[in-house]
Amino acid sequence: MRKCLAMTPSIGLLTLLSLALAAYWPGLHGGFLFDDFVNLPPLGETGPVDNWAAFWRYITSGNADLFGRPLSLLSFLLDAHNWPADPGPFKRTSLIIHLLNGALLYALLAKLGQALHVDVTRRHIAALMGGALWLLHPLLVSTTLYIVQREAMLPATCVLAGLLIWMHGRDQLIAGKMRPGLFWGIVGLGGFTLLGTLAKANGALLPVYALLIEIIVLAPRQLPSGRFSQVHRTFLLVFVALPTAAITIYLINTGIHGILRGGNADGRAWTYAQRLLTEPRVLVDYLTLLWLPRPFSSGLFNDQYAASLSLLRPISTLVSIIFVLSLIISAWLLRKRFPAPALAMLFYFAGHLLESTSVPLELYFEHRNYAPALLMFWPLSLWLADARALTSLKRVLMLVLPLGFALMTHARAQVWGDVQMQALVWARINPNSPRAQANAAQMEMQMGHPREAEQRLQKLLASHPDEVQLAFNLLGAHCMTGGVSHADMAAARTAMLSTPNAAGLFSHWFEQILPVSMSGNCPGLSPDDLLELINAGLQNPQLAANGQQQDFTYMRARIALAQHHPDTALADFSRALDLEVRPGMALKSAAALGAAGYPTHGLRLLDHYQQVQSRFKAPDRGMPMVHEWVLSRQNYWQNELIHLRRQLSLDARTNTANADALDHDQSNLH
Repeated sequence: MRKCLAMTPSIGLLTLLSLALAAYWPGLHGGFLFDDFVNLPPLGETGPVDNWAAFWRYITSGNADLFGRPLSLLSFLLDAHNWPADPGPFKRTSLIIHLLNGALLYALLAKLGQALHVDVTRRHIAALMGGALWLLHPLLVSTTLYIVQREAMLPATCVLAGLLIWMHGRDQLIAGKMRPGLFWGIVGLGGFTLLGTLAKANGALLPVYALLIEIIVLAPRQLPSGRFSQVHRTFLLVFVALPTAAITIYLINTGIHGILRGGNADGRAWTYAQRLLTEPRVLVDYLTLLWLPRPFSSGLFNDQYAASLSLLRPISTLVSIIFVLSLIISAWLLRKRFPAPALAMLFYFAGHLLESTSVPLELYFEHRNYAPALLMFWPLSLWLADARALTSLKRVLMLVLPLGFALMTHARAQVWGDVQMQALVWARINPNSPRAQANAAQMEMQMGHPREAEQRLQKLLASHPDEVQLAFNLLGAHCMTGGVSHADMAAARTAMLSTPNAAGLFSHWFEQILPVSMSGNCPGLSPDDLLELINAGLQNPQLAANGQQQDFTYMRARIALAQHHPDTALADFSRALDLEVRPGMALKSAAALGAAGYPTHGLRLLDHYQQVQSRFKAPDRGMPMVHEWVLSRQNYWQNELIHLRRQLSLDARTNTANADALDHDQSNLH
């Protein structure tokens, strides 16, 4: 009998992982998307990561948050050492991590069931079912198959592993084994909190999860006795209570300072107060998607989500706040009577502390539910695994629910595996999302249907005149259908003058459109027209406040260079460098001058950089500071500058020799 019970969970878990693999399989054929192109190019930014010097430059290159997410960057090296790369290995590794997380979740749920003194068969069935509903949930496809969101998956891995190891250490402590108990506790909560934070900042929530498990499940049922009790309390104070208090203070401080400061938050379209009012609505939407799943949702496009302006605008703001508070208060009050539902609910809201409260991130993203939803379906699974009543109904549900989730996940994975279908489906689901419509329009242009792209963009641009992505892509569509009109240029200028953020988007578009404009293949869009758009961006006070003037000034220089005006280009490159002295900007600008055939001007720019390099402000905190220290230790910038100066000098001498030879030949002819 014991052997049978030992074998059945293993077979069940293997079956579940196979089902999940089959459900996700179509999505492995998809491509890179959006933030992938921001986070993955460092794989080849300073050359292939094939030596230790390149490794340290790469692993410290992250700047997404204070810690730089080096563990996530390290995981990408499993899939490629250079850029561009094939997306297939990245997606495969992400799916493996998702399956691993499913197995770890099964182990954690079984451990929690044991702590609640659930009988062995029921707790294993509940653990398997709870793991299945999470692993197969269609909402998590947009985390698992969006390569960059491995940054959300790895903290969940660390949370699961950390909790399991900590609970093992706690068991050792209860058994009177102090040293192994403390060792495993420190490894679980100390070590894996650190690892999770190095994957993404929300890995720091591991102590908060542990605190909830301790209060709701463990402490009421099993506490160390005697001198072990004091050791246990001290451990909880250091590794659980203090980190939780620090996170709470940080979030409160961020919210209060943001509200008192007033104005929009970090270039966003909303204030801190409006974000705090909006997030309860967002959380209710998340819960709806979790408990009423569907094959397709808004996916990665949530820019159309409107912020709450007050408690009653919209009225759903007040309703959502009351609902969320009711869930939290009810879970806390009923934690002794219904520990599993209380833990699942409080675990969920704890998981949203960093990304759905006062930190000024974008309002809404589905991937934020990946770790918070880990325990969400465990209470339902415990009920389904209770064979004392409604046995037939429960057996049907235990079959129908996982298969239904798997079918929906398979359907969504098929969309993720086809970039063309993906763009069009998301545009249909999100008709008011400028990002979704711009993405679909780009896909339609690639497919050779610029007329459809034109109609799509014009329809939404009328109601969103400040959306540069709509205006720029409309210019691109009209380039393919005969040319750009004065009205198109006027709309693009209006967007540039009013948008709160454009430099990154415009830079990407600029790199594609400049050669087209120079070749004359787009009537109505000359280099001077591009220059007019850049000047509009320089006049936009919101873009100036966000520090985007350097990018626009650099692009002015690129236009002058393309028009064979090296003196003007040198002046603008120098002006861009003066706005923020950075060695990378100096190298890029000088290299551009050299590549265009003006090495002497490139040397003059390097001379200018030497004059102003004392104004370079090295980062003074976080991973950017570490990265700058690594570059300094490797003498990286100095070596690159020496190499570039040598090459530019060689090119300048070659140009001079060629010019002298030409003059000599001409004089001989005369």
